[in-house]
Amino acid sequence: MTVSAIVFLVGRGLVAALFILAGITKIIGPKPVVAHMKEQHVPGFLLPVVALFEIGAGTALLIGWNAHIAAAALAAFCVATAIVFHRNFADRAERTQFVKDIALAGGLAVLATVAAA
Repeated sequence: MTVSAIVFLVGRGLVAALFILAGITKIIGPKPVVAHMKEQHVPGFLLPVVALFEIGAGTALLIGWNAHIAAAALAAFCVATAIVFHRNFADRAERTQFVKDIALAGGLAVLATVAAA
């Protein structure tokens, strides 16, 4: 296995871990997430769907099963999250979260194209 292949697998695993852990955290401690969803007028019943999506797509990305589809779906999820939850640009933390989500979406889009090749 080449160094490039190892770096690719480790990098993909680290990105996947971000989503897997986020999904698990939403299941273990949902209250702050539900409160944030309520502030943004997002129905709380979507929380389990989001958590399962993060865990499922993150796991697919981690093990390489349809990784290009998982990466593309997670990229779209990051864009949606940025737009719905982090659009208060007057708040520096929200602005940072917005940019982080958009940057992560970009990286996932690149990963989707590379994983499909």
